[in-house]
Amino acid sequence: METLLSDKLKARESSGMLRSLRIAENKIDFCSNDYLGFARSAALRDAIRVAEADHHSVGSTGSRLLTGHSALADRLEAQIAAFHASDTALLFNSGYDANVGLFAALGRMAATIVYDGLIHASVHDGMRLSKAQCIPFQHNDPKHLEQVLASLSGQTIVAVESIYSMDGDACDLLAMVEVCERYDAALIVDEAHAVGIFGEQGRGLVHWHGLQHRVFARLVTFGKSLGCHGAAVLGSDVLKQYLINHARPLIYSTFTSPHALISIKCAYDMLSEQDFSKLKICTLIALLRAESSQLEGVHLTPSTSTIQGLIVPGAARCRAVAQQVWEDGFDVRPIVAPTVARGSERIRICLHEFNTEEEILSLVGSLKRAISSTGKQL
Repeated sequence: METLLSDKLKARESSGMLRSLRIAENKIDFCSNDYLGFARSAALRDAIRVAEADHHSVGSTGSRLLTGHSALADRLEAQIAAFHASDTALLFNSGYDANVGLFAALGRMAATIVYDGLIHASVHDGMRLSKAQCIPFQHNDPKHLEQVLASLSGQTIVAVESIYSMDGDACDLLAMVEVCERYDAALIVDEAHAVGIFGEQGRGLVHWHGLQHRVFARLVTFGKSLGCHGAAVLGSDVLKQYLINHARPLIYSTFTSPHALISIKCAYDMLSEQDFSKLKICTLIALLRAESSQLEGVHLTPSTSTIQGLIVPGAARCRAVAQQVWEDGFDVRPIVAPTVARGSERIRICLHEFNTEEEILSLVGSLKRAISSTGKQL
């Protein structure tokens, strides 16, 4: 077995697809999903410390259906549901667990799941565990979605992201809702990269467009703008009770710790108090896009979000550019196949409230040198 595993790793390395772990020490952060800086917030850390002073349990001690449930979890779910204008919220240990549990469970009831071609890997894994027929539609194309739905019968689920995690572009949510309503399809929207950034007080794109009562379910995660860990599915009470009975990641996992629940509560408290009129991220996005337009042979994905994908085709060159920029002191990472399609390899640049205009100008300068250097070498 060791030989088989080693051969597989060597094959992946030779194709430029080998993944590895690395620690970013003393690097300027253009990589993490900590868009608002909550993960490094001293104010949030202090609030968590004060709030958990009266809680003495380290772990939840069991799955939610056994000993893991608590009044703290109930209160947090009510807070999250109210914040996002949803009937209910159901906590999961991670966004991955939530998507796998949601789509695997619902896919046993629906005849078909129709999904955006760039939907997150966790949705794909959930669909694989379902019994539903799974059909993609062209990325962010409501007309193609309608063509697919018109050819189907039986209950259908449609899966989209409000902000796509690799390209950073926004879903045409209103058009998607209208198509789904015409064909009685249940629309599920993953809001992982929209919460905290879009909508009133960061409630997400669905809330921003006033569509919260026209979608079947939403997924919100806490490991990005909220700086914590975990996720919740937003929807009706019927959906919540169904998932409590059928979502295997919830049923068979030890529930998240009291510390994590308190952290999420404090992050939501902080988000509710955030003055979004003073955020500078939009200015930083505009600056990066303007400066990057001068780079030769590469281009940014059409994104107005905190996620900016610089397309550098070819796994070897993409990795080489990212490595040179890393050595200049910037934490950026190459995204290559199979995470993205061959030919669309990119450096995924994430912008944050704590980044500065000077850092962006320096980053673009580093990218320019790396792109020029690797173009001569390869």
